[in-house]
Amino acid sequence: MGRNNNTKRLTVCAMLAALGVILLYVGSLIEVADLSMAVLASLMCVFAVIEYGKSAPWLVFGVTAVLSLVLLPNKSPAVMYTFFFGFYPILKERFEQKSRRLCWIFKELVFNASLAVILVVLKFLLWTAADIPIEMYVIGVVLCEAVFILYDIALTRLISFYVYRLRKRFKL
Repeated sequence: MGRNNNTKRLTVCAMLAALGVILLYVGSLIEVADLSMAVLASLMCVFAVIEYGKSAPWLVFGVTAVLSLVLLPNKSPAVMYTFFFGFYPILKERFEQKSRRLCWIFKELVFNASLAVILVVLKFLLWTAADIPIEMYVIGVVLCEAVFILYDIALTRLISFYVYRLRKRFKL
């Protein structure tokens, strides 16, 4: 890979990270959009995985996570991005190289561990006065499981749409 290609790759990754931070910032300003903006910001890592692979998506994820945790006034979207949505698309690509059953086991393990970390961080570090009954957590986890499966399927379809229909138009 030549010097121009490295410069181009670094520039595109920096732009993807900047766009990710902007999306997360919008999510922190509009509190009802924090989850959806974290999902949209994760698409920047998807593009980095597809176009550059290897270390590029981790660069986009790391820069976006650090900057959003430092700069955002409301840390909720940054926490969701940092502890799941940012790195999941990168791991998804690796998991899907395995058998279908093993792939879903890995995905579920990562999701449930991430969800536990997100809930702990949000409850103890950000939601200072929240007295949420345990039943609400159980209902929330069940709903999150269903949403995760839909998210994974939608992400797979979006990746396929990008690769087969849009990729040739962008020529990154």
